[in-house]
Amino acid sequence: MAEILVLYYSRGGSVARLARQIARGVGEVPGMSARLRTVPPVAAVTQTARPPVPEDGAPYVSVEDLAECSGLLLGSPTRFGNMAAPVKHFLDGLGAEWVNGTLAGKPAGVFTSTASLHGGQESTLLSMQVPLLHHGCLIVGIPFTEPALSHTTTGGTPYGASHVAGADDNPVPSEDEAVLARALGRRVADIARRLG
Repeated sequence: MAEILVLYYSRGGSVARLARQIARGVGEVPGMSARLRTVPPVAAVTQTARPPVPEDGAPYVSVEDLAECSGLLLGSPTRFGNMAAPVKHFLDGLGAEWVNGTLAGKPAGVFTSTASLHGGQESTLLSMQVPLLHHGCLIVGIPFTEPALSHTTTGGTPYGASHVAGADDNPVPSEDEAVLARALGRRVADIARRLG
């Protein structure tokens, strides 16, 4: 069974819940499954070591996960309209994979969560697409043939799946956000299956 890597960083739980919805969508495509992974947090003090396995949630990603996947879905909370530092730090360390073309030709999509509707969702999604383009990924978005994209009043964009946590930091996706996240997972998995 081919696997789609669902790789994310989540601090408050919103991105992790969106990742699980995306993984459900991947699993709806025959012959495809999701491999959930996360990136470790970064610290201002570089000598701070993180445990080799997170206390809960998905395991930390390895370069083998990138090599073995048939497609990639990358998620991050928004930090001032950009991806969070742990995701950027991980991507910045992939020079050898870039040179070797590890991700070249693989479909990839992105997802995010913000505290407000205008908290930088689209710019964050676009910022995550740029390094994926450098790696040679085939960028996959959500087309307007998905009805929820036209009527959502919460998250969801053509650039990728998204969630609005709100002032109360609610990590649970709305129905439209969940539907669109699953749609993105299905699209990446279906394209990977066709390319395989």
